[in-house]
Amino acid sequence: MSEQSGRILAEMGITPAWRLRDAARVETSSPEPAPEVLATVEATPAISLTRAGDEISVIVEPASLLPAEPLLEPASAMPAAQAPSGVACMDWPALSEAVSACRACTLCERRKQAVLGVGDVQADWLFVGEGPGADEDERGEPFVGQAGKLLDAMLAAIQLKRGENVYIANAVKCRPPGNRTPEANEIEACRPFLERQIALIRPKLIVALGRPAAQTLIGGEVKIGAARGRLFSYLDVPVIVSYHPAYLLRNLEDKARAWEDLCFAQDQMRRLLTA
Repeated sequence: MSEQSGRILAEMGITPAWRLRDAARVETSSPEPAPEVLATVEATPAISLTRAGDEISVIVEPASLLPAEPLLEPASAMPAAQAPSGVACMDWPALSEAVSACRACTLCERRKQAVLGVGDVQADWLFVGEGPGADEDERGEPFVGQAGKLLDAMLAAIQLKRGENVYIANAVKCRPPGNRTPEANEIEACRPFLERQIALIRPKLIVALGRPAAQTLIGGEVKIGAARGRLFSYLDVPVIVSYHPAYLLRNLEDKARAWEDLCFAQDQMRRLLTA
């Protein structure tokens, strides 16, 4: 691992060192997939800890991340939301104006500004979070607070950068009061906007960050632990589920799992680009 990569992982809080080594594939069992699962992976990277004096090293032993079966359509589709008139035909300027003027739910009553998204509008990568926080509501851009700094470090760890082949959006475009979890009706009110963003961007891969984003994209009740390491589909685009950066700031022990998810996503993108 290069010195630069080591610094990036240190910023993510994965310390003191990561050592990637080739080893025989470790087969692990996975929970029974939900109906929407496109494919399950044969194994996920194994992590072991070694101690030498006061130093603890985290060792990732990668396993095959290729799907065990060809990608399939989900068994059942998400019910379509009733889109506001014309959203499905909007270009970016019209969509931005519609989001800024939207009053489809009560979140508009306390917002300073709606937050559409930011990044490359022809990106291969789309990252979808939960909703704007206080910093995002102030600046009109998603992931600009401490969680945003961590997300930038996570992107850098897999050689990505905000705005370069990456687009970042949220399930809801207005800040929920007190940064609470968006409610189902609020997510449904914003769903047409997210759908139009996906249609305009045409990403090759979507990464859902956190449970609200995952539930928006794959439907039903989602447990991040059970959904990780699987491929889902939303509007015919593969979806990978991982933890929200804000959650990782409170639960440092799960940063290693988030690193696994990034490696899985990077591997799947390579497959998509060479298919």
